[in-house]
Amino acid sequence: MQGFFLTRPPSQEQLPVNDATPGPSPALEKRDWIAGLDKGLAVIEAFDDQHPRLTASQAGTRCGLTRTAARRYLLTLAHLGYVGSDGKLFWLTPRILRLGHAYLESARLPRLVQPFLQRIAGGTQEVAYLGVLDGDDTVYIARSGAHRHMNTGYMLGSRVQAQVTAAGMAILAALGETAANAWLSQHTLRTYTPYTLSRPEDLQTELARVRRQGWALSEQQMELNYRGIAVPLLDRNNVVHGAVSITMPINQESSEDATKRVLPVLQEAARGLRPLI
Repeated sequence: MQGFFLTRPPSQEQLPVNDATPGPSPALEKRDWIAGLDKGLAVIEAFDDQHPRLTASQAGTRCGLTRTAARRYLLTLAHLGYVGSDGKLFWLTPRILRLGHAYLESARLPRLVQPFLQRIAGGTQEVAYLGVLDGDDTVYIARSGAHRHMNTGYMLGSRVQAQVTAAGMAILAALGETAANAWLSQHTLRTYTPYTLSRPEDLQTELARVRRQGWALSEQQMELNYRGIAVPLLDRNNVVHGAVSITMPINQESSEDATKRVLPVLQEAARGLRPLI
């Protein structure tokens, strides 16, 4: 499973309308637009697990800047302590985690959901998560679990392509057919295991099933022998804000038995949260 990653700022096409749910960009006056901030964030986003160290030229290529411009942004970030350098290569420093932690510490939704995750974990003896949709990915912004499981599973800030997680499937289905199809048309579906739903038509069929039943089951989509079950978090206006989920080893437990064991607890938490969101 993945560890902590900085939650990337949303694209201009998908700015948050609250602290979790993506939506259309608000109108922005030209006089209010700060191009330097946009470019600086793009430089930060140029680093990932495939590109942990970059030259100024490489960073510029990845974010559409000239080498000179990228170098100036990198040197500024280095001066502020967010980037390290040996004179040629640049890399992110641990200070960059302050940006991700600022969201986790200030956002309303994780704080609101945390006590419910504790109850889910206590009632199922499994790790419980709150996931939200950010572009391609499910991002896990809260978690809780029994002590025996605390060293496994997703850590805060982990990002996983949405269609291979139960939480992502639950959110996409709850967005409605039109929005889910729009998401599918804009994203490339990667294959992780022989069971991954990587054909759009297969995913559309599965999302329709999830939409009808109101919960999602994902088995061996990202890792073999792992199962996820999730319920969308809806407010009083049926707007989806995320999903509560459980991820667990499959072991000898059947899909039916696992669903009977944990789904009622997840549904109870979602019902309790609905008037509070």
